[in-house]
Amino acid sequence: MLTLHAADGSPETAVLVDGARIAAVGPYEELAEAHQDARLRRWPGLLLPGLLNPYAPELLERTYHPDPREADAYGTEPVTGARAAELLRADPSRPGASARRGVQRMLAHGTVAVAGELRTRAAADAVRRAGLATGRRPDVLPGPPSFSPTPLVLLPRPTPGAPARFAVFAVADTAELVRRGASTCVATILDGRLVYRAR
Repeated sequence: MLTLHAADGSPETAVLVDGARIAAVGPYEELAEAHQDARLRRWPGLLLPGLLNPYAPELLERTYHPDPREADAYGTEPVTGARAAELLRADPSRPGASARRGVQRMLAHGTVAVAGELRTRAAADAVRRAGLATGRRPDVLPGPPSFSPTPLVLLPRPTPGAPARFAVFAVADTAELVRRGASTCVATILDGRLVYRAR
């Protein structure tokens, strides 16, 4: 089934998705007229290629992402450093569950690809199962590990025939995205699937 993704702030870059691939990219009005049978998803903000997060090892293998049920003991924010290492060693089921929650945080920040050498099966499996692409780590990393690194690493523009991977951010322009960061993400699409939607 065809799905047309359009964002209010970028009417010239609507994306028509057919399964896991991009069928067409162009002005919303033209694509809507040519494909009236397509399901429409309208979003606020800008439709952009999505982000590469170069910190996969740091965020998925060396950070502990607490389960919401552990909030009383560990809080709700990611745990780093020696405390994270201790928590990840304490229970063999923790690394996989933590990595899956870390991937969910990445998706909520418009991440569609990651970079960095993953050494644990738990993290590699979490990335693969989510459908995140893997890319080359930049020679110069953009500051400390973060779900919203500075500067943000945007991927190339969506093109017909390419995998349907992109994100929508609730910003007026890319300058606002840079200023406010990737937490402005309202939707992330991987291989044509809506894998994150802001509430």
